[in-house]
Amino acid sequence: MGAPPGYRPSAWVHLLHQLPRADFQLRPVPSGFAPQEQEYQQALLLVAALAGLGLGLSLIFIAVYLIRFCCCRPPEPPGSKTPSPGGGCITWSCIVALLAGCIGIGIGFYGNSETSDGVSQLSSALLHANHTLSAIDHLVLEMVERLGEAVRTELTTLEEVLEPRTELVAAARGARRQAEAVAQQLQGLAFWQGVPLSPLQVAEDVSFVEEYRWLAYVLLLLLELLVCLFTLLGLAKQSKWLVIVMTVMSLLVLVLSWGSMGLEAATAVGLSDFCSNPDPYVLNLTQEETGLSSDILSYYFLCNQAVSNPFQQRLTLSQRALANIHSQLLGLEREAVPQFPSAQKPLLSLEETLNVTEGNFHQLVALLHCRGLHKDYGAALRGLCEDALEGLLFLLLFSLLSAGALATALCSLPRAWALFPPSDDYDDTDDDDPFNPQESKRFVQWQSSI
Repeated sequence: MGAPPGYRPSAWVHLLHQLPRADFQLRPVPSGFAPQEQEYQQALLLVAALAGLGLGLSLIFIAVYLIRFCCCRPPEPPGSKTPSPGGGCITWSCIVALLAGCIGIGIGFYGNSETSDGVSQLSSALLHANHTLSAIDHLVLEMVERLGEAVRTELTTLEEVLEPRTELVAAARGARRQAEAVAQQLQGLAFWQGVPLSPLQVAEDVSFVEEYRWLAYVLLLLLELLVCLFTLLGLAKQSKWLVIVMTVMSLLVLVLSWGSMGLEAATAVGLSDFCSNPDPYVLNLTQEETGLSSDILSYYFLCNQAVSNPFQQRLTLSQRALANIHSQLLGLEREAVPQFPSAQKPLLSLEETLNVTEGNFHQLVALLHCRGLHKDYGAALRGLCEDALEGLLFLLLFSLLSAGALATALCSLPRAWALFPPSDDYDDTDDDDPFNPQESKRFVQWQSSI
């Protein structure tokens, strides 16, 4: 099968396509793209479930680490204010993990933008294809209406004017039959007319879903950025309440990161299966949705020398019929106008209609060629299989960095806040403030002495 112009499966497509797949019973599943089959759906769900397994293992590790930290650390001697050894290392490891998370956030913004660009390219290709198909239907309808109007008015008038000359009437009737034949042939060229599948509707649905997907990822990225920044602020100011709140938020974002990682992994694997050989699936799906013949769809989706133009015969017959009408009108103009001057007006009107029809016909021939729609097909594949897939991989890297950074931070934050000085809530209070506990105690002692 011929690949669309400018599209070749990338190395990432080949790599992801070669990954083994299995269903829920761990039986091997072919890597061909078949979303309608239950075994293939189970294989993608199993890929997404690996992220759930990673989440469970990370939560178990964090819980075991924190339990060991809380229950197994040696008791500090009373009155000891010296920091425990390794406290600075714990704090710095937490800071480094949060900075790595910030780097992952930058990668996530880039991946989200790349994915959005790829989907936008897909939508643009669908809109351009819809414009081409609509232009074909419009040109066919316009030419059929012009020829029908010419048959009903000018040719009928011409036959009435030329009624005294039988041979001239026969020539006019021959032009009528040719015009009716052209109109009949042209009606079969509007192949997308009445098809329930609309590329415009598909583009609108894709854009609608992409808008919410993009917004959801932006909110997730901003949430993680705020968690990282406020956690760093809490560590810098040694504020226990802020660090505790950010610890809870870090746990929430950790769950969201693993969830997004599962969704991204399953989508990337499924997309690689589609992009490795998209033609069979697109052909079968389009044929099911539209009911068009395989010859027409193969011509536009493959566009190679092995597939002939299914409209070539209609175009050839229409072109010959238009040429015959033109020659007949020229003959009538030479023979009839000198004898019947009133025939000049309908003949001139017919020639004008014929010239406009021939111009529209050449434009229709260009639109019906497979190059235009096949180019749109290639642009859609490039947007989906190159930019969108690349963006998904960057989002996958973001989720991985985010999960690792947050897991490290969740292990480090309790040990870090244990090193904060006690009673940090009163460190910044004013000594002259009567509501200061120490100042209130001294005030009571002064009153009792009096």
